Amino acid sequence: MFFLLIGVVGITLKYLEIGPIAAWSWWVVLAPFGAAVLWWWWADASGYTKKKEMEKMDKRKQERIDKQRDAMGMLKKRK
Repeated sequence: MFFLLIGVVGITLKYLEIGPIAAWSWWVVLAPFGAAVLWWWWADASGYTKKKEMEKMDKRKQERIDKQRDAMGMLKKRK
């Protein structure tokens, strides 16, 4: 997402000819989009995306369990 934000800002500044970015080549301005594609490819190929998804699901599951235990009075209060 960070690369996409940089790319959109770069395109906007290039199109409106603001600052030093106006003098840059279009290849340099569009490079963050290529970096975003590479990041997404790497994240999917390495399992990073799935790992983060599983961590998020495990956290939600544990919060649900803790909430139910608290409702039943079984959760110990931490000091």
